[in-house]
Amino acid sequence: MTTTFESAVKTINTNKKDIFNTLSDLRNVEKIKDRIPQDKVKEIKLDQDSIAFVVDPVGNLCLRIIEREEFKTIKFTAEKSPIDFLLWIQLVETTDNETKLKVTLKADLNPMLKMMASKPLEQFINMLADALVTIPYTSEHTSTEIA
Repeated sequence: MTTTFESAVKTINTNKKDIFNTLSDLRNVEKIKDRIPQDKVKEIKLDQDSIAFVVDPVGNLCLRIIEREEFKTIKFTAEKSPIDFLLWIQLVETTDNETKLKVTLKADLNPMLKMMASKPLEQFINMLADALVTIPYTSEHTSTEIA
């Protein structure tokens, strides 16, 4: 049975292009590693397309980017996870310097697992959305004027 969890919609005072470009390379999570609760998430390992970590009481998790829809969506699948799920980050630009962000997770949960895992999964996606708001998003490409 598929269960959907959605974070609250967050506002980031940056354009969606800078947010997408930053989040499309998971090595940028390094910028907020110190803000992740160490009692909840441990042993974080990053590369461009994946992030692996340990979450108590769930255990080892690995998220891998499986799709990037430019400036709109980044989709992840779970690897090395006791629960099969898809997670995606959606971006909608409301003005030139304001973007709405939402994290959605769809998991295949039997009724017993749903009872046990719903609250931790809900907390996880909201914690993730809160953390994504705190990343310092800046354009990687700076333009220079010729005088």
